[in-house]
Amino acid sequence: MLTRRHFVTSAAALFSAPISGAVWAAPTSDRSKWSKWDAQVTPANYDPATSNPWGFNPRFLPQRVEANAGLTPGDIHVDAVARYLYHIRDDGTAMRYGVAIARGNLYEPGTYTIRRKARWPTWTPTAAMIKRDPGIYTQHADGMNGGPNNPLGSRAFYLFVGNRDTYLRIHGSPQPRSIGGRASSGCVRMVMAHINSLYEHVSTGSTAYLYPPEDRVSARS
Repeated sequence: MLTRRHFVTSAAALFSAPISGAVWAAPTSDRSKWSKWDAQVTPANYDPATSNPWGFNPRFLPQRVEANAGLTPGDIHVDAVARYLYHIRDDGTAMRYGVAIARGNLYEPGTYTIRRKARWPTWTPTAAMIKRDPGIYTQHADGMNGGPNNPLGSRAFYLFVGNRDTYLRIHGSPQPRSIGGRASSGCVRMVMAHINSLYEHVSTGSTAYLYPPEDRVSARS
């Protein structure tokens, strides 16, 4: 006959027993390497206006331009047709950068709040990404440490709607030659050296406006 004491003792043994096998560890980013990595992704004798070892169209290099009237300083606007990101400054100008946007229907126009920003972020593919491209993403299902080969690159802005993380990001990319194209799985990509400069000027709580790409603009006209 099983007594209550026997049951409690047996249950304690069951739930306190060590679990065999590997223990999952969350991906990390080694802060001691951040400065080294920043130097690694910044061209020698870097001049934002002229340095282009990546070989893309020079129009995607950072430029200060006149901003449209009435825009809120600190906000970000992504022109998905021209592949430009504008960061509005408080003197009536904006810094303009080249970007790549998501391929196909993965790009999601909308108005978002930047609720978080991170240097050399870790990355974990979403379940939808793994289902869509298992050959690419399954190997990273447990996450990937921060570093120059991480898909989020050197910096990331995390886009939210209210308190909901959309899993959309504006981030640096280890594939700078994709700038000007449609390449990502939903995010907006930037050259790592470019987003490193932008990062210090962007505050959490700012708004990011992602405008429709050319195929959706054409469909509406």
